[in-house]
Amino acid sequence: MNRQTVLERLRRTVSEGRPVIGAGAGTGLSAKCAEAGGVDLIIIYNSGRYRMAGRGSLAGLLPYGDANQIVVEMASEVLPVVRDTPVLAGVCGTDPFRVMPRFLDTLKDMGFAGGAELPDRRPVRRGSSGRTSSETGMGFDLEIEMVRLAHERDLVTAPYVFTAAQAREMAAAGADVLVPHVGLTTKGSIGAGTALSLDQAVAAVQEMRDAAAEIRPDILVLCHGGPIAEPSDAAYVLSRTKGVVGFFGASSVERLPTELAITAQVAAFKNLEI
Repeated sequence: MNRQTVLERLRRTVSEGRPVIGAGAGTGLSAKCAEAGGVDLIIIYNSGRYRMAGRGSLAGLLPYGDANQIVVEMASEVLPVVRDTPVLAGVCGTDPFRVMPRFLDTLKDMGFAGGAELPDRRPVRRGSSGRTSSETGMGFDLEIEMVRLAHERDLVTAPYVFTAAQAREMAAAGADVLVPHVGLTTKGSIGAGTALSLDQAVAAVQEMRDAAAEIRPDILVLCHGGPIAEPSDAAYVLSRTKGVVGFFGASSVERLPTELAITAQVAAFKNLEI
């Protein structure tokens, strides 16, 4: 599925007054079920594997494995079971062991419709750490470059951003879908305990959306993360923002439902009488 077809479908969804919903998938079953539910985009990246192994999503930013190789491995599990939904690859753009243009070509040949710069190091890069990353060739500029290279290859690009400045830079690099990230998702057994309030999330998402729209008025913006964990949370944010057209969920669409469903099912079996 090419970039033009994907974007036409997404914009048609918006024009019909329906939200664009993206889902992270850590397993083939997650992807299969998300598609059955009507999801518009599926993304696979290393945090999905860790998340569904019972570890927090932050594990994807730590040195527990080769993020880009994990995505390639996950592709063989996910791509064969997804029938008609575009699948995006979470690409670690700062990977110093990949020739990025060739790696993106490989992902496209495998059947990915696009990519996003995941995992990225921005949530943990602060102060001198951020400066050192840039000085040693592992900075945000490489993540921007990855999005630019993907755009050149006619791949759908859907980067996460954490600030208004990043939103402008990613929009200028060719981002088609922008995902303002407001923190690790809360709730559940391994969710974050510290997060913005929903009203703070509304303000943060709107600021990033407006910054991106200054560069590309047609950019599609989906909220994600932090306190936006349930459908009602997403509804709250969407009803209080302008120009935000949907929601991208990972923990929200596979970890939390899995935790609840398995716990309830086992409890129901245990309540049987003999």
